[in-house]
Order: sequence, then structure tokens, then C-alpha cells
Amino acid sequence: MTILLVERNKAVLKQMEEMLTSMVPDVTLLSYSDSPGALAEARMKKVDVAFLDEKLPEMDGLLLGRYLKDIYPEVNIIVMTKTRSAAFEAMALRASGCILLPPAETDVKKELMELRYPPEERRKKKVFAQTFGNFELFIDGVPVAFKYSKTKEIVALLINNKGVQTTNGEIIASLWEDDGDPKVKSSYLSNLRQDLQNTLTDLKQNDIIIKQRGSMAIVMDKIDCDLYEWLAKKKRSGYQYLGDYMNQYSWAEFVHAELDEISYMLDEEGA
Repeated sequence: MTILLVERNKAVLKQMEEMLTSMVPDVTLLSYSDSPGALAEARMKKVDVAFLDEKLPEMDGLLLGRYLKDIYPEVNIIVMTKTRSAAFEAMALRASGCILLPPAETDVKKELMELRYPPEERRKKKVFAQTFGNFELFIDGVPVAFKYSKTKEIVALLINNKGVQTTNGEIIASLWEDDGDPKVKSSYLSNLRQDLQNTLTDLKQNDIIIKQRGSMAIVMDKIDCDLYEWLAKKKRSGYQYLGDYMNQYSWAEFVHAELDEISYMLDEEGA
């Protein structure tokens, strides 16, 4: 079980660390005293349970809980508070539970035994696509290793096309432009498609791509992606476009103008 613990009080943080380490066998404990660091960690690693201090600086525990819910809707949020009134806000967040500070061992144990979403019932791996900067596809925080670098580029292209079916001809045109014999490139593409299928099958992630005869598309709601979140939430997103997008691919340069324009409009609205 992976538990995210975020508590501003160092004494309480240490107390909770000792409790959770002793209570949960084989626990992976991610311990933080600040919200930004905790949120960044959660984007890279699947979190089963999050104990969140209600009164965190910069971003309070309830807001952090909402961001965590956006990343993974079935994360178990347990709010830690000094006032009983916070329980009502925790209910609105559909938190798993709420404990009063200072924490009592019996209360912590009770919340762990009565999680809203028991981890053993949800072992689906988390897929995250990083597009800002260099492109990378992560499964549970680990970069996916494809046999061919061009296979990874196909995934990048499909993510760039946002769920639109992309034909073999369009893939060939993007990956090789006008370089080489079309028949050779078509044969190579068949090998790349097979590599893609084999890799996703091994990782049990076949459902993130829809494959049709002569075309493919990414299933947008099956993955987390910095680009998709930024386009949907703009300045409310935990990710921000800073002028870098899939830097290793030349075809991505044509998208920069569109993203730059969106970013410029957001800056103008905030001015």
C-alpha cells in the first residue's frame, strides 16, 4: 500500500510516520510537510491513501485532496484536523474519513480498516503522458521501454492528436516525412505497430489505444496527461505550458504556435 502523508507539524508528522509504518505491512510511505512537493510526487506514483493536514500552508489539505481526486478519483482521502467542523467539508470531498489531531492510534487504525476504496480492489496501473518538455510515457511512475524509439514516437503522435483516428499514411508522413521508400516505411510501420501491441499487452494497457484497420487513436480518458489537463483547466491546472512541448519531435513544432496563443490569452486574461 502506498500512503501519502502531508502534515505541517513536524512532531505530528513523525508520530504519524511511526504509526503508519508499524500498522501497515510493506507500506510505501511518502511523507511531506508541504503541498506542492506532495502533489508532484502523487503525479508520478499511484497513491492508495492520503492523510492530509487540513491547515497546510500554500494549498490547504482540502484543496490538495481535490487535486488528488482529479489525478485518481478512487484515492482514499483522510483529513486530519483539530476541529470537528472539518468533517462536513471532508464529506463534501467524498473523503474516506477524518481524524482529530493529535492523532490517536485507534482512530488511525479504524480509518485504515474502513477505507472507502480498498487498495486490493483497484490495482489498475496509472498511465501518465508527459508532453511538456520531452515526451515520456509512464506506467506507475516508470518510463515505458519500447523496443524501437519510433514506437514511442507513434504514441506521442496519437496523444498529440487527442483521440482522433490517425491513419498509417499520416503516421508515416509525420515520422519520416519524405525520407525513404514508401514500401519500406510501410513494412517498418507494421513492425512498430506490433511492438506497440506487444508492449502494451505485457503491461496490461491494451485499452489505452483503439486500433482499427489502417488507423489508431489514443483513448483520452484512459490516461493522465499534462497537456489534456492544462487545456481543460487552464490556470487551475497543476501543470503549466512554458513554451516546451515534445521537444524531441520536429512535427511537434507546428503545435507550439497554437499552445503559445492559448498561453498568451491566459496571460492577457490574468493581467
